[in-house]
Amino acid sequence: MRLCASRYTERQIYLAFSITRRMPVKTGILHKAKRGMTMKNIIETPCGQIRGCGCQWPGVTAFKGIRYATAGRFEYPQIVTHWDGEYDATAYGNCCYQPRSFYDEEQVPEKAFYYNEFRKGETYTYSEDCLFLNVWMPENATPESNLPVLFYIHGGGFTGGCGHEKHFDGPVWASKGIIAVTINYRLGPLGFLCLPELAAEAGHTGNYGLFDQLAALRWVSENITAFGGDAKNITLMGQSAGAMSVQQHLLSPLSRPYVAKAVMSSGCGVNKMFGSANPPEKSYDFWHQVMKAAGCGDLAAFRVLPAEDLFAAMDKMKKEQNVKGMFCAPCTDGVFTPKAPLDIVAAGEQADVPTMVGTNSEDMFPPILHNMAKGWCKTQYAAGKGPSYAYYFDRKLPGDKNGAWHSADLWYWFGTLKNGWRPFTEKDEELSDQMSGYLVNFARNGNPNGEGLPAWKPITKEQGKVLCLGEKETRMGKPGALKMYATMLTKKSVGE
Repeated sequence: MRLCASRYTERQIYLAFSITRRMPVKTGILHKAKRGMTMKNIIETPCGQIRGCGCQWPGVTAFKGIRYATAGRFEYPQIVTHWDGEYDATAYGNCCYQPRSFYDEEQVPEKAFYYNEFRKGETYTYSEDCLFLNVWMPENATPESNLPVLFYIHGGGFTGGCGHEKHFDGPVWASKGIIAVTINYRLGPLGFLCLPELAAEAGHTGNYGLFDQLAALRWVSENITAFGGDAKNITLMGQSAGAMSVQQHLLSPLSRPYVAKAVMSSGCGVNKMFGSANPPEKSYDFWHQVMKAAGCGDLAAFRVLPAEDLFAAMDKMKKEQNVKGMFCAPCTDGVFTPKAPLDIVAAGEQADVPTMVGTNSEDMFPPILHNMAKGWCKTQYAAGKGPSYAYYFDRKLPGDKNGAWHSADLWYWFGTLKNGWRPFTEKDEELSDQMSGYLVNFARNGNPNGEGLPAWKPITKEQGKVLCLGEKETRMGKPGALKMYATMLTKKSVGE
């Protein structure tokens, strides 16, 4: 087996394959065709031949666990450009190491909600060898189809998650003529650590996870035609930290050539509290303390420290220094993010693309996130950028009394209600069909409106209403600010 990237080092190749050999699971390894697989699941890409499989949607082919890049620890990714033989893309790849890799989520009360919602009964494998993506395509698509592409970046506070949890497993979009992509990227200290030694080595430091996302985006741009997709019509979508990631791509000149449209859920906007990015120097002392706590005298030792010990040392220092909030996060590295996000927006240098943004009624900090999303729309309008559409989701999901919690809308956007445990009703199915309809319309042409859907107006100076989705009939409206503040002050979000 051999993979080629644009600029491999000997160490990167060794890391990629030594880890893969140790994992007792399929991680996109090439092998001979399996008995019973049909030729309709095999396509030719610029990287080589690849074999996919069916999924829950008739007429849709899934390609799982495609290795899009390789990277050594604390090194920037190198895109895969070729493989020998036939690539077996019938099983999901590894997730990045994250806190849940090292304990049983089911036994930790504060983690149980999302575990029960999105992961219970599933098996995940974790590794630093985690740069895999997944593609779903209509099985009859050809390189001439030029179908729109929806490229999804998962959330999880930049420290958790993956691209194939239950709610992401088989987006309905491909059954509606859209190429669907989900990705894994490096998380926590593996994706967002900053050190001066690394800056001296590579010219900059931090944002390794964002560069992973960019590498996946570039891989898709270079290969998606083979799956029937239009490389010039890629819509970035993300929720929570995934939405914050999309926001950073809209601010980055490196991502600009690959993004036609953007969707951000529960994590959109730039202000002094959220959506900003500190300079990497601000965290140098903390990470040096982590190195010391781990017993690593230099960068070489830090690079070979077992991942579990790395995460443990980080947690130890966070507790000792009483570090709060999102510490592993994007930074102003001077390359991906050339200057402070507020300065980029003030200069009107953000991407000029249509955007679709919104929040949930029982979200984390509902009024703050809602106002930030609307604020982004107003900023785009004032700057003469592409139209921006805002929504507010308030469906009280059946099965408990948590309402429209942080991430609840994802079941509906992805059309994967049947993957969940909840007693979803016909109303939920209809709402999901409507929401995914808006989404695929937006992916096609930057306008969510279409036949049979209530009108959705973009935010302008004169038009400040948002599309209300959920309990009542879908309509344009203005969610009550007092109710959102009351929710924030009296009801702890399950996502906090």
